[in-house]
Amino acid sequence: MAKKAPRRTAERILEVTLELFNRFGEPNVSTTLISAELNISPGNLYYHYPAKDELINSLFDRYERSLSELLNASDGVRDVEDAWFFMHTLFELIWQYRFLYRDLNDLLSKNRRLETHFQWVLKNKTRAVKAMLDSMSRAGAVSIDAREVEATATSMVVVLTYWLSYEYVRDPRRALEPESAQLALMRGAHHVLNLLVPYLEPGQRQHLLKLVGAYSQDGN
Repeated sequence: MAKKAPRRTAERILEVTLELFNRFGEPNVSTTLISAELNISPGNLYYHYPAKDELINSLFDRYERSLSELLNASDGVRDVEDAWFFMHTLFELIWQYRFLYRDLNDLLSKNRRLETHFQWVLKNKTRAVKAMLDSMSRAGAVSIDAREVEATATSMVVVLTYWLSYEYVRDPRRALEPESAQLALMRGAHHVLNLLVPYLEPGQRQHLLKLVGAYSQDGN
């Protein structure tokens, strides 16, 4: 059986860096630790990524591309079932790059590129949530005054953006570990969509409660 071609070193570096950043937090991971984990020399690492910021920026670029693609599907959300799937998928992507959200303020204070690009991320999230609300309104799933859309969308984006920080403060030792992912993402999707409860058509409100009940476990 033919051996698989080895993965390109640059790709392996990003994969391992993401794993380490997510596990320990970006400020606690040095390029020395990354090269040791990969069993390569620091010089080999620097050949591909001459500075730690280049690793961060490359990972953020990947996240930004995936996020943009996902958010573009927001106008296809018609009801609570669609919204639940959309939000859960969005939280899964955030979880995949959770180091960005765990260390967000620290990263923005040190990295000018992230500072400007994350402002775009917030705007794009808000645009997508407003498109989702418009689509759900046209489908009859929600009834919301046009004057409330902006504030509601902003509140949803705030919860979406800072949910993992809340989870981390709530349980610093376990919150961002892989075994906690499913419950953390479910809770996040629930609390974002719970902001729509006052505007949901009664049948849709009941369906949201049913979805939450189906995925919930003790200890919410």
